[in-house]
Amino acid sequence: MAETTATLDCPGEALSGRRAAGEDPAKREQIIEGAKRVFMSVGFDAASMNDITREAGVSKGTIYVYFENKDDLFSAMIEKERALFLATIRTVLAAHEDVETGLYKFGVSFVTHMTDEKVITAMRTVLGVRDRMPNLCQRFFKGPENLRTLLQEFLAHQVDTGSLEIDDLDLAAGQFLDLSSGGFFKYRLFGTMEAAPPPEEIDRVITGAVRVFMAAYGTRRTTTA
Repeated sequence: MAETTATLDCPGEALSGRRAAGEDPAKREQIIEGAKRVFMSVGFDAASMNDITREAGVSKGTIYVYFENKDDLFSAMIEKERALFLATIRTVLAAHEDVETGLYKFGVSFVTHMTDEKVITAMRTVLGVRDRMPNLCQRFFKGPENLRTLLQEFLAHQVDTGSLEIDDLDLAAGQFLDLSSGGFFKYRLFGTMEAAPPPEEIDRVITGAVRVFMAAYGTRRTTTA
């Protein structure tokens, strides 16, 4: 009887109990994680498929079963990181019905993530390939679902419950993102701020952002003596 070999290294129909080539999610994840370590270490241009092959612990043939080329692999890595972050933000917003608490938790999660060293490195890498991969940059920053759209959904719900009064949800979401970033992201991206801001500074900025936002859009309530 012939020795069983991994279908991933030999494209073809899936045999009984085995996945067809390119359809094993664990193997795909293994390749993406290896590529991520290489891209984050040396950047997109300096990274080679040989480097990624060694880091991921697979054959070059296996990589090409899953990904057409380095651009395709880089895109998959970025999309995965983006989806994970959006999933985290969606969970944060869904966990808080109170508008001020939801905005505060959103702001803290947003700034903490966006100023993390690994994220800043990824952002610089994405910007570095903007000219050759413009669609990737557009999806990363403006995709059909992004931070702004998730925040808009939260704000729309708060309008429906009577907690906020907002005529332009897109404008309001953008304003809160700008208030929350507090310049942190730009400073980190361009190297003016060498390390992520401390939690107490993030708290100070986000608390102020929520206060200003609620002053502009919070439902005015009057009480009678």
